Amino acid sequence: MRIAFFVNSIESETPGYTTTALALAAVQRGHSVVYVEPGDFILRADDSLAISVAVLPGAPYKTSDRLHAALRQAAMQKKTLAISDVDILFLRNDPSLDATDRPWAANAGIMFGRLAAERGVIVVNDPDGLGQAQSKLYLQSFPEAVRPATLISRSIAEIRAFIDKHPKGCIVKPLQGSGGKNVFHIATPADSNVNQIFEAASGAGYLIAQAYIPEAKAGDVRLFLMNGLPLMRDGSYAAFRRVPAKGDVRSNIHAAGTARKVKVTDTMLAIAEMVRPKLISDGMFLVGLDIVGDKLLEINVFTPGGLTRLAAMYTTDFAASVVVALEEKLKLRQAYGKTIPNSQLATL
Repeated sequence: MRIAFFVNSIESETPGYTTTALALAAVQRGHSVVYVEPGDFILRADDSLAISVAVLPGAPYKTSDRLHAALRQAAMQKKTLAISDVDILFLRNDPSLDATDRPWAANAGIMFGRLAAERGVIVVNDPDGLGQAQSKLYLQSFPEAVRPATLISRSIAEIRAFIDKHPKGCIVKPLQGSGGKNVFHIATPADSNVNQIFEAASGAGYLIAQAYIPEAKAGDVRLFLMNGLPLMRDGSYAAFRRVPAKGDVRSNIHAAGTARKVKVTDTMLAIAEMVRPKLISDGMFLVGLDIVGDKLLEINVFTPGGLTRLAAMYTTDFAASVVVALEEKLKLRQAYGKTIPNSQLATL
């Protein structure tokens, strides 16, 4: 089969990215891989959809570094394909990275992903589901039992009053955005730098204030779900603990956090089970749950990362399991045609 990975830009991809791991697993299983960027879609006057792609040369890549080097070369000579030449379109971009400098690019995957799905391409995660999840507001649509107490507002007075009700403090962060940018821990409304924090965080629009969970000092747990269920391979869950750097509230790996093995508990599995029905309903094929204690802090549905680290930690290739699941979806599409909607097929 041919898999197209949609990314923010090929130039910003790295050998350590989860998308690279997925591409490597796909090539090693004998599939064709192409990469697509936000400006690569073409809707022609006859209503046909085409894409300009970087075609990864077929080769026995043994490492992600070699694959990444080949991809950089392929990006210099893109080719145009009909969308019908693609079996799977895997949307792996982070819209928040384009929201400021390239706002036209932020929603390209969702918009053209819908058109691709209408034409019979399997699109994961489902573009309509991703359309609902374009901000952290998405978390509020899940059961209250798995969420920390949360306020969303641009009113500083409302946020101060909310913080005052939580003696353990609050986390304040922008509603839009990712990667731990402008995430702050406020112990009390009387913190001396609270005005500066509000000013820094509110530049992106609405703010989220969440009740602080003390267990966050030990970091959060990233647990991957695939087809609504915890991803497992060779007896290990695809999960790791992200430990923040000393003095930092953020556990994001690129914000100096570190990744460690973790034992997946019954509490974590119960949270996964609680969110499963909606994730399936929304066509969310591959997601990352960020868990602290008995609460879910975020659901990463666009670019959940960490499969490369997990492969090293547990000496097993979780990315290969993801590709196998895509192979099964293609078999179902070939057997049933478009009688099964993309939103359902995405999580079967």
